[in-house]
Amino acid sequence: MNQVSGLTDIIQFMVMGVQRGAIYAMVAMGFNIIYNATGIINFAQGEFVVLGGLMMVTLTMALNLALPLAFILTVIVVTAVGILMERLTINPVKTPSVLRLIIITIAVSILLKGAAMIIWGKGSHYMNHFTDAPPIEFMGAYILPQTLWIVGILLCVVVGLVVFFNYTMIGKCIRACAINRDAARLAGINDRKMVMLSFALSAGIGAIAGIIVTPIIQMDYGRGALLGLKGFGAAVLGGLGNSMGAVVAGVLLGILEAMGAGYISSHYMDAMALLILLIVLFIKPSGIFGSSEAMRLKEF
Repeated sequence: MNQVSGLTDIIQFMVMGVQRGAIYAMVAMGFNIIYNATGIINFAQGEFVVLGGLMMVTLTMALNLALPLAFILTVIVVTAVGILMERLTINPVKTPSVLRLIIITIAVSILLKGAAMIIWGKGSHYMNHFTDAPPIEFMGAYILPQTLWIVGILLCVVVGLVVFFNYTMIGKCIRACAINRDAARLAGINDRKMVMLSFALSAGIGAIAGIIVTPIIQMDYGRGALLGLKGFGAAVLGGLGNSMGAVVAGVLLGILEAMGAGYISSHYMDAMALLILLIVLFIKPSGIFGSSEAMRLKEF
């Protein structure tokens, strides 16, 4: 009987971990897209997630828009915010250094956080689950339908990115900039435009992450820092610049976090993820799937 209960607990923690990890993975992919195109870490990535969640709450709960329409509008608005961020703060810098650009992203993060607080207030905001259905029972554990939405949308985003970067001209141009920006420029690729597109793509993915996670965690203006930190941890754990590594690392981070919260204490849940990250970085600084050669190429 105890063995059955133990197995049920493990399955339940795994489900919770995958649910959290999928969000970390999407945030991490946003980090990687901009890192590959510019060599910098966009510390405003977590704020894109918050904007996506809060915008979706407004459109569905206050304006009563249909879910698909609100989903599309939210992604468009947050993507526009990402483009504006790049055009107004990153693009005007004539001689960009990595440190200067990172400081700019931190400043933008603070501005976006302040704007979210002014618009939506300091309280938490909730929205209904995508599907009004009871949890699904599996071997004694319960799976929320929203969890299936999160995992399904993560898979769609991953497939979409693979197709975009491998089978479209724009995606190949962004990859060319990621490999060697000077050579891409000599080949006639507008590298500044590719950077702008990378910010747009990153903001759009952040918005999607915010939309699908809000029904479960509720959203407030201050969540961006922690979500960004967890996503950054997943990106580093998987190897900066490696999107597939970010997906695996994000899910792994979520599962370990859920296991730690379940078997040790929920008080250490956030610390657990950072502890795992530190251990991996001590053993393999380039991350689980990263290479030291790629790190050197980015001069970061």
